[in-house]
Amino acid sequence: MRLFRALAGAAVLLSMSAASAALAGPIPYPTPGVPNPVIYTFTAASTGDIIAYFAGSGASYDEQVGMLVNGVSTGVVGLDDHTSAVGDSLDLGSVTAGDVITFVDYVFTTGDTWYSNPALNGGNGNHVYSTNATANQVYAGSPAGTYVGFEDLRFPNSDYNYFDDTFIFTNTVTSSNVPEPVTWALMLFGMGGIGGALRRQTRRAVAAA
Repeated sequence: MRLFRALAGAAVLLSMSAASAALAGPIPYPTPGVPNPVIYTFTAASTGDIIAYFAGSGASYDEQVGMLVNGVSTGVVGLDDHTSAVGDSLDLGSVTAGDVITFVDYVFTTGDTWYSNPALNGGNGNHVYSTNATANQVYAGSPAGTYVGFEDLRFPNSDYNYFDDTFIFTNTVTSSNVPEPVTWALMLFGMGGIGGALRRQTRRAVAAA
């Protein structure tokens, strides 16, 4: 009996590991289940165009990517996560060296719009994970550039895997800022409070019914 339980437990762990691997992005977010505290600033490396390369998606929602240049949309939206193949590209528009770039995830299924600048997310936190990508790192033939993975679920009811819409962007320079531990703790406390309030509201509604 003990052997059976041990084998069953091992099977469950293998199943969970396989599920986690299936949900991992091409450059996996290092702490899935935890909101990303790192805030990124993207700027144009040189005068020219920003090209987006689709790198994959684990999302059930239908979504596409866009871009703001110095806070203004270029009007280009595309690379649907349900119809694009890995490696498909889209010219998001022209920039001048030093322009501030904001990447945008348009989630058509829910009507949400998430920005790489969390200040634009209406208090719903940071919806991107980013890192530098070398050539061929993300998929065979992928360019060197800036890897960005979007999280499409509203907080705090999110899996925080940052693999709902992923891209490599060329002609960008990235800087990042990690909040002070006290600030980050307050952010987590606030998200926990929101989740608790939603759960209490749900329980009251069920009790009333």
